[in-house]
Amino acid sequence: MGSFTATRAGIWPPTTASTGFFATVFGFTLVVLALVAADHIALFALAWVVMGLLMAELIGHVKGWPQAQAAAALARRYFLASGGLLIVALAALWSSTGATTVSGIVAAADTVPQTLWLVAAGALLLVAMIQSALVPFHTWLLASMTAPTPASALMHAGFVNAGGILLVRFAPVISVDAGFMLLVVAVGAASALLGKLLKSVQSDIKSQLGCSTVGQMGFMIMQAGLGFFGAAITHLVLHGFYKAYQFLSTGEAVDQTSPTDTGHAPDSLGAVGFVVTVLTALAGGVLFAVLTGKGTSLDSGLLLALLVVLTTLHATRNALAQTSVAASTRYGLVPLVFLPAIAVYATVYNAIAGVMSGTMLVSAPAELTVVHGVVAAAFGVAYIAIETGLYQRSQRLYVALLNATQPPASTVLTSTEDYNEY
Repeated sequence: MGSFTATRAGIWPPTTASTGFFATVFGFTLVVLALVAADHIALFALAWVVMGLLMAELIGHVKGWPQAQAAAALARRYFLASGGLLIVALAALWSSTGATTVSGIVAAADTVPQTLWLVAAGALLLVAMIQSALVPFHTWLLASMTAPTPASALMHAGFVNAGGILLVRFAPVISVDAGFMLLVVAVGAASALLGKLLKSVQSDIKSQLGCSTVGQMGFMIMQAGLGFFGAAITHLVLHGFYKAYQFLSTGEAVDQTSPTDTGHAPDSLGAVGFVVTVLTALAGGVLFAVLTGKGTSLDSGLLLALLVVLTTLHATRNALAQTSVAASTRYGLVPLVFLPAIAVYATVYNAIAGVMSGTMLVSAPAELTVVHGVVAAAFGVAYIAIETGLYQRSQRLYVALLNATQPPASTVLTSTEDYNEY
């Protein structure tokens, strides 16, 4: 039997590579827990930097792939830049408040001089954008496909959420100025819209999931900019569970379709399907507003409720267009599926807001401005363009989107034979 003999338990002995991988995963998880719990700014900054270095190590886990090492080096540069900017922000806040803890800094946030506040707030926003892979800092995320799939699940379900956690921890700092909050909204909205468009030109499942994360993190940052920090935490929790499952089940995402099987075309809903879709989406928005209280006043909560309506519109339209059951059954089941889902989302939102209450800033809704109106209009136009396929008619747009999603050539695995060794 020789080298083919298994251990007494019938399990092959772990290799050095696998032991190192699981040790890194354990260390990464431990550091993330320390980051979330840390109050002293030195510990917070240290955990932030170490977290990035460990994730870069996971991205470059396969030492035999030059592409993996190139992706790890790229990610490491981004993460070290993120850590450096965080140290700048914390130093500015410490020098102006004298506090060495996060809780002490946020308690004295309104005493920070304007210049130092601008440095700190701007650095915090850049850190969040880099860590959450918002456009234009999404390159490291799209280049990280060399990482083992479990590492990708950790990355997309946990690591990228750090940007939202950072803004929530320092919510009293960034919310001092209403104009800055509008900038956060604009940054998040741009990434949310572009992430959706970038996903539309991807052909492989992991790249699609990566672009989806770019868009979802944009939503999360935008919710923080709207002043709904509890909603941002709710989003990252639910997105984390969803995206981890999506990555771990990517092997099931291979479709086999017949060239003659056209299925249900997205534009074949008919009048009844259109009415059911619109009514379900509007009912979902109303249900969310009633259960959470967001969207019942003339403030930024209206934009939050609008996002729920547009998300429900997109989801219900896809369900009606792609489900193979009889039309009458689809029309009846869609509201029965999506409205309870929105109720569950609202319930989770309220529960998380309740846990955060008293320890963090949960909600600071802003007055409606022209910027909010422009963002709402942009989402409406983007929804129509995507649902009708208008964006697919421009070859120039397609090329621009495709170029925007291309990671550095040194990080791309071009030879399929390279996979066989690992």
